[in-house]
Amino acid sequence: MSAVVVISTLISSQASAATTTFKDVQANHWAKSAIESAVSKGYFKGYGNGLFKPNASVTRAEFASLISRVAKDMTHPEDAQTDSFKDLKGHWSKAEVDRAVTLGFINTKDYPNGFKPSTPITREEMAKWLSSGLVASSDEYKTAFAETKGTLLPVKESFKPGIAQDKIPYLALAMGTNLMNGFPDGSFGMDKTTTRAESSAILLRLENVLKKEATSFDDLNELRMVGTEKSNIELVSNLTTGNTSIADISGKRKTFRNGSGSLVFHRLIGVNISDWNKKKSIYAPLFVDDLDKSFYKNRNVFPVFSELTIYPKAKDFSISHYSNGVIDMTGGSRIDNGLDAKFGYQILPNLESAKFFAKYKNGIKLWVVNYISLDNPNNQFNMDDGSFAVIKKK
Repeated sequence: MSAVVVISTLISSQASAATTTFKDVQANHWAKSAIESAVSKGYFKGYGNGLFKPNASVTRAEFASLISRVAKDMTHPEDAQTDSFKDLKGHWSKAEVDRAVTLGFINTKDYPNGFKPSTPITREEMAKWLSSGLVASSDEYKTAFAETKGTLLPVKESFKPGIAQDKIPYLALAMGTNLMNGFPDGSFGMDKTTTRAESSAILLRLENVLKKEATSFDDLNELRMVGTEKSNIELVSNLTTGNTSIADISGKRKTFRNGSGSLVFHRLIGVNISDWNKKKSIYAPLFVDDLDKSFYKNRNVFPVFSELTIYPKAKDFSISHYSNGVIDMTGGSRIDNGLDAKFGYQILPNLESAKFFAKYKNGIKLWVVNYISLDNPNNQFNMDDGSFAVIKKK
């Protein structure tokens, strides 16, 4: 046997030995590579009988231990925690949970009645732990956390039942860094638990995220801008508001010119559809889908979606009162692609509009769409107090 063959055989044998395989992780399993990588790095461990149990839920104790191992290179504060939870005395995970607390991933105040280590961790908890660790790791993530407090999360929970404002930044950091994503049905699944397979993928992402600056993530930058500027168009297009800002008109009132009512403007979201297969914006799945492709074909427009609250005033207020009452960019048209049903946000009524608005005498928050011409963009928003914003080319 030649030396080349001997060396080749040796390398092949070593690679095979280094690859961890499990009887219950098939070759076509979506997380096979992540599972094997996480195990080889010492983050996860399999079971003695050759099983990994990829579909088993992960407990609080397990996930605390996992992130503690992944964050092995994080600077260890001098005031290390040694007795974080009384119900962990003698528990196998105590040292690693203490370290996760010390590194800032876990806040002991969140568990006043004990850590309860065997409880399956929810996705909301997981997002909070991961984001808290990022915030503790650098001032830039701390700034990103603060800037996403008023952002919009592109998941159905944002609309029904709504997400408490103090929870939004944790989900924003987890989603903006791609540590966690929503499900195909449009939900984040805050109360759902996470499997060992899913956790393997998340751990490898965390390993990568901890090495990067917060500003290196496009999705997080977009969530930050929507949180502070109330719009993302500066990031996803060649349009700008110049020396004005959508934040200048956010929360401001616009009285309809026909006196039939008024609206309060909240925020503006744009989706760049210049390349349909790479629709720029974390919000693309929220507002456009492939059914819209034929509508936008050969139209040199940039769609912007506005959130506003309409306050009906006239008797039998209808859609015509609204459409005739607002002629600038402050208003907009009905979004008609069915995504409102998937994500749960409210849109303008199609039929029996007077009957619809009669139910909302105290106001109804909804979303509308406008189409900005890219050939000659000159679009203005004017509010009652004199504040305004203009969208134009950069």
